[in-house]
Amino acid sequence: MATDFKSIPIIDIGPLLAKCDDPKMGQDSGVAQVVKQLDQACKEAGFFYVKGHGIPETLLKQVKNLTRKFFELPYEEKLKIKMTADSGYRGYQRIGENITKGVPDMHEAIDCYKELKPGMYGDLGKPMEGCNQWPIKPTNFKMLMEEYVSLCTELSRNIMRGIALALGGSPYEFEGERAGNAFWVMRLIGYPGVHSANGSDIPKEDIGCGAHTDYGLLTLVNQDDDITALQVRNHSGEWISAPPVPGTFVCNIGDMLKIYSNGLYESTLHQVINSSPKYRVCVAYFYETNFDTAVEPLDICIERTTGAKKFERAVYGEHLVKKVQTNFVD
Repeated sequence: MATDFKSIPIIDIGPLLAKCDDPKMGQDSGVAQVVKQLDQACKEAGFFYVKGHGIPETLLKQVKNLTRKFFELPYEEKLKIKMTADSGYRGYQRIGENITKGVPDMHEAIDCYKELKPGMYGDLGKPMEGCNQWPIKPTNFKMLMEEYVSLCTELSRNIMRGIALALGGSPYEFEGERAGNAFWVMRLIGYPGVHSANGSDIPKEDIGCGAHTDYGLLTLVNQDDDITALQVRNHSGEWISAPPVPGTFVCNIGDMLKIYSNGLYESTLHQVINSSPKYRVCVAYFYETNFDTAVEPLDICIERTTGAKKFERAVYGEHLVKKVQTNFVD
């Protein structure tokens, strides 16, 4: 259950990663300490930073820099990879095309998904079938982003092993039929800064991204180092800032993990407001279940709560498609 947290903890997951391939990792004292911290963060805030994650800081910066270069291109160039329903909702969105709870978001983005071949999941997967639209400019964009996705996928799988232990299960609860063929989503996002005139800022009510929860298991956020814009809502309804911590990811849990945990862990509301005059770049990677997985509370989590299921089963792909189709306006 979310609490009245005032800040977001930083967790060094190095000891977990050092033992991530050991079936007995839970018996290691260093892993046990990380697991304890993950459990506390997921219960209290649903958000945490990770350091010691092994992905080079140079790559984190490269990914943001290349994203920024794309958003600096003329609109006609960016629109060459315009997102449409026919593209499987992959590609570029102009500012205001993404909708959160009926309100246009003040950001532009490239949306990428794990690619689905026609018929792979029948009618369930049909709206999401297609290949990602990668821009030709800047050069090496596709190659760098695919390398980044591969590393984020592996990192997320290993963090989920720690979370599985935190819930009282085996390290592999979120593999096999649940997430052994994990779907993923990546959003490359640009938030315009607040413009100024005559040396004074113009008050602006625009929200970069409206209050929402994420859909899947775990999110890794790679945000600009010099702009604080991400806000997380605590139990009392206060918005708590998640300032950049260079070299870390901001992580948060999503709706599917909330269901699996039977409400032990919360998928916390968060929003983005860029009140800086600078343009802000953020790269969000979302680690999900298998596309066709039917998600329901784990037995171990039912035992730890009321002894009754608090949530009905939800098919991840249905949840995603419903969200995607209501969040997009052509």
